[in-house]
Amino acid sequence: MVKFILWCILLVLCWPLALLALVLYPVVWLLLPFRLVGIAVGGVLDLVAAIIFLPARVLRAV
Repeated sequence: MVKFILWCILLVLCWPLALLALVLYPVVWLLLPFRLVGIAVGGVLDLVAAIIFLPARVLRAV
């Protein structure tokens, strides 16, 4: 309900921005989970790479 009230205030103050927000809001909610999954997968792959390359880094330091 709060989001709707804020949108109504935005509609009164600047209607083109309110209409743009109305159109882009579903797009953002569709793309946001994919971005979060991408960040998580990237972190896991970096962790696996660090574990695999750890012996080489230890040997290089010696």
